[in-house]
Amino acid sequence: MPDNNKFIINFTGGVAPIGDIFNLLEAIKKIGVKTVSFTLRQELIFSVPSQLKEKVTTELEGLNLFYEIDKHSIPNIVSSYVAEEVFQNGNWITEGIYKDIFDSFEFKPKLKVNISDSTQSFTPFFSGHLNFISSDVPNFWYLYLRLPKTNALLICPVLIFTNEVSKICKFIENNIEDLNFENFESKWKTHPKIISLPLEKELSLPKFSLPYYEGLNRYGSRSWLGIYRRLEDFRVDFLLDLCLLAQKTKIGEFCITPWKSLIIKGIEENQRLDWSKVLVKYNINVRHAANELNWQIEDHSNEALALKNHLVNYFNRIDLRTFGICFGIKLDPQTEVFASIMVQRNLKKIFGIPIFKTYDISFTEDFDPNGRSKIYFDKNIPFFNLKEQLRRSVIFYHHKISTNDIINQPSSIQPKLKDNLSNKTVYQCNTCLSIYDAIYGDVMSNIPAGVIFENLPEAYCCGICGSDKNAFSQKSIIIKDVLEST
Repeated sequence: MPDNNKFIINFTGGVAPIGDIFNLLEAIKKIGVKTVSFTLRQELIFSVPSQLKEKVTTELEGLNLFYEIDKHSIPNIVSSYVAEEVFQNGNWITEGIYKDIFDSFEFKPKLKVNISDSTQSFTPFFSGHLNFISSDVPNFWYLYLRLPKTNALLICPVLIFTNEVSKICKFIENNIEDLNFENFESKWKTHPKIISLPLEKELSLPKFSLPYYEGLNRYGSRSWLGIYRRLEDFRVDFLLDLCLLAQKTKIGEFCITPWKSLIIKGIEENQRLDWSKVLVKYNINVRHAANELNWQIEDHSNEALALKNHLVNYFNRIDLRTFGICFGIKLDPQTEVFASIMVQRNLKKIFGIPIFKTYDISFTEDFDPNGRSKIYFDKNIPFFNLKEQLRRSVIFYHHKISTNDIINQPSSIQPKLKDNLSNKTVYQCNTCLSIYDAIYGDVMSNIPAGVIFENLPEAYCCGICGSDKNAFSQKSIIIKDVLEST
């Protein structure tokens, strides 16, 4: 069997513009790539024989797409944009806010960054190193830091303004080697000047509930299409036909989910049949059992995929209820998998040589896949007994539910750090929530730095939305006087 090279393509936030993905698929089809897959961090991934590596690289160089080969040193930015509109709405986070954050990254972070709406549970909150989660205050975010190779969370002592997200990411990345749990509070005080608010309220997260994320479904006057593949492989020809139909129907992007599936939003009522015809043409099933959709496994791992299918088939045979549970499989201990109940492989060695495999089953507190604590249900399970022990762990979960031993209220994350910070008065536009600070002025309206709000001309308009001066009101925020990061 020839050696293969694995190509990983980043689509920031899981948003794949139709033109970009179409050009990519056409390029790799010419080389002979038949299928691609998606990853837990909303990337596109495919393999080619090593003799084709140079040819693929040449094709990709002309596409202006970021990619890596056989490594993951620049992980994709994960976001809950995919869930916007179709799984929740009514929050202040809009498509424009997500994309403003994505566009603000003028560097490629080496740390894992997650951007999450706190009202959804479709995408993970804490699988990154820098986890931004929306607060109740429009345009302000909690930030939970997970230091690399640790499982504990630290919370930054302020809420961070939308426009400051990339700046804070750069600051922490530049200082990550010196950060630890003991010095975090003192190091935080050296971050750049940012717009922020005092941290006055605990973060409250919804109880985990995985929506059924495939099929052609209505939302409002339009529809969305979710596509899951049991073997995680998407035919290039199929995706190219989807791109052509998207271009024809003026849909600008696909959304890649952390469940290694696709969601296509914005399908008009009179276009539903056209999308159904593409599914029929390629014999794409979009009605899988729910207990098959609620699994997270390692990327591009045939062994993990085979183990998942083995366990799912058993659950189907015994008609086991798995509602409310997210399962995970980890063969590599370093993999960040989002799960309520985890199956992790152990390799038993004699004189350093792997001899046989056993498995551990663990679960998070209250079976919340966003939980950071781990409790073992059973350890060192031989393969022949794994499916039965996993069944028992599900029955254990059901027992906890039936006896009210699991908290069914939204979870709260208690801030670890408090900080004594001083207030400062600025002016905020009541229409678009942008802030006028005399320190910065308003470049878009040709107002230089140093001009206080009271001295602005009466004809002044918001540089973002055009609202007049009377639309602004005083706002108390936090600005730290600290050193600029390099």
